[in-house]
Amino acid sequence: MFQTLYSIHASVWLLLVISFFITYFINKKKIAHMVLRLFYIVMLGTGISMLHLMGYPFNYTLKGLLAVTLVSLMEILLVRRKKEKKNGGILLLLFLVLSLVLLMGFNVVTF
Repeated sequence: MFQTLYSIHASVWLLLVISFFITYFINKKKIAHMVLRLFYIVMLGTGISMLHLMGYPFNYTLKGLLAVTLVSLMEILLVRRKKEKKNGGILLLLFLVLSLVLLMGFNVVTF
């Protein structure tokens, strides 16, 4: 069960990041944004399920909180892009949080 959730979770993470950049850089993005939100739900659902199966270890709970922050930053960026506001600081923060989540996911950084 855990291995299946992990495979789905890792695949959806890859699709999520690719879909975010596609959605961010295309003009007509309503459907792409809806697909991106579907990936958010699947990623969060599989992540929470894996956390429950592991017994909520601190490192992965922290990674989950950072992942929720990452999803929030992605949504903020997409809305600000639609309203044509400046995104420099938020985009930098997104890359920092994304890097930290990926490093924690591959057990390069642990707490």
